[in-house]
Amino acid sequence: MEREARRRAVRAALDAGRRRLDRAGVEEALREAERLLAFALGVGRLDLHADPPAMDPAARRRWTAILARRARREPAAYIVGAAEFRSLAFRVGPGVLVPRPETEHLVEEALAAVPEEAPALVVDAGTGSGCIAVALALERPRARILAVDRSLEALAYAGENVRRHGVEGRVTLLRADLLAAVRGPVDLVVSNPPYVGEGETVDPEVLHEPREAVFAGPDGLEAYRRLAPEAARVLRPGGLLLVETPGARIEEIGAILRAAGLEPREPVPDLAGRPRVLPAVRG
Repeated sequence: MEREARRRAVRAALDAGRRRLDRAGVEEALREAERLLAFALGVGRLDLHADPPAMDPAARRRWTAILARRARREPAAYIVGAAEFRSLAFRVGPGVLVPRPETEHLVEEALAAVPEEAPALVVDAGTGSGCIAVALALERPRARILAVDRSLEALAYAGENVRRHGVEGRVTLLRADLLAAVRGPVDLVVSNPPYVGEGETVDPEVLHEPREAVFAGPDGLEAYRRLAPEAARVLRPGGLLLVETPGARIEEIGAILRAAGLEPREPVPDLAGRPRVLPAVRG
């Protein structure tokens, strides 16, 4: 009887949460409600239904507060304090960009460019949470990675994630703007720069993230304009730049890289077929 009463309480909380999130425009409202209620109760999503804990007053207050934050379209990753990237957990929160699945394509291309036994020097320009740098360090143990960001908040998260995944010896954090403080020669530069133009419409969740990690001038290409000549300066001859792109502006981004003395290669599509990663080689 007691277990059934707990299940009824959980079902009622989930139903109320789903309705509120649905009204707020949150996609997959029931799934989001399940994830957040499980977090509020300190259990896994399966236990939420199989053997839920009691919805005591403290749990109800936590749930009410969490639901209100998500209904304001705060990213769920900020609320739970973590995001998944390449099946790894990364600490995130206000002040750092939430890792996106699309950026995993950037990591795949970087792994393809760095042989497993190569002692390569890689720079992650605009590291944010450090997800790219950590993923590369875990899968390329002989590579040395310089993770650069100008945001102290982002570097704090990156440092925590570097320690969490045990790659302190191979990932060095540096506070700087893009590649301004980097001295070459470098084998590979990877970057997921901001590429949304000021005034462009974005999802409400994005407005909770740091503006400098999302927006890049009136046309969204300012970061590429600054990154390209710096990459040409630090890359060794034959070195590679890999940048994530919004897809629709791929020709313009290619022209920017070309003007800086880099040779753009064939764009790499994402799972939806949109150009996602643009490689460019220093001649």
